Amino acid sequence: MSDHVTSLDSGVADASINRLMIGSEDHKRRFCRMLLDTFDPYKPAVIAWPKLGADALQRLTSLPFWDIAVQTEGYASARVRAMADAIADPLLKEAVQLNAFEEGRHKLVLEHMIRFYGIKLAPEPIYHAPRDAEWAFIRTGYGECFDSFFAFGLFQMAKDSGFFPPELVEVFEPVIQEEGRHILFFVNGVAWNRVQKSWPGALCFRLRGLAALAAGAWGRLALARAVDGGKGGDNFVVAGGDALTVDMTPRKFIETCLRENDRRMERYDAQLLRPMLMPFLAKLALRFMKK
Repeated sequence: MSDHVTSLDSGVADASINRLMIGSEDHKRRFCRMLLDTFDPYKPAVIAWPKLGADALQRLTSLPFWDIAVQTEGYASARVRAMADAIADPLLKEAVQLNAFEEGRHKLVLEHMIRFYGIKLAPEPIYHAPRDAEWAFIRTGYGECFDSFFAFGLFQMAKDSGFFPPELVEVFEPVIQEEGRHILFFVNGVAWNRVQKSWPGALCFRLRGLAALAAGAWGRLALARAVDGGKGGDNFVVAGGDALTVDMTPRKFIETCLRENDRRMERYDAQLLRPMLMPFLAKLALRFMKK
């Protein structure tokens, strides 16, 4: 297998701009240091939540995805932590541990906000460590690749439309950007890990990745079908999309997602692989949409 070529079934694209060898020690160092060196030490407990007017508070508390949002981060933290526990390589372990910490911190941000604004939630499940850490990790990672692409667009639309006050939008900016770092770290970690394996192991790993992609896509379609009838699942983007995309055409929404995805990815090492499956599918969909 070429060191420079990856395929859409892994959700990544060729990034050999300066001949970075995918799977090399330099590659591992770069994607791990990307995550570790861009850590933002903000503390959820000291966030100054802005006071909202009656209309803004009603919009916030009536959104249908807060249960799912909290559970998404709870499951992600447990799954990524289990993966970190299974890793022997010191640098990679440190980076995955940070990833797990940040997922848990996202949950804390949501919990502090929910308490501050008096949002009612259903009882939470228990977030057990998964039996198969690798499967849980890759499924979570590919799920975040789906969710983050649309979350980037939804966040920008909420900002541009004034759906949320600017002060509240700014509180969540670090959280949204961290999701960009996570998916960048994930797709590089998957590509690096595959190169470390023998060809039978690499084939098995690739098949697991395809299965994880399929499971993530199916889960999001199922949630989209069920969202009018109730809450559930392991992501919240489709659950809240209708509330934030009022008066926006599908084409404009997809274009916003593509633009925001590019903007958020461009600040990181250009030699690292980028998540490419969702941008590819989005551009393909645009070909069949009216301008």
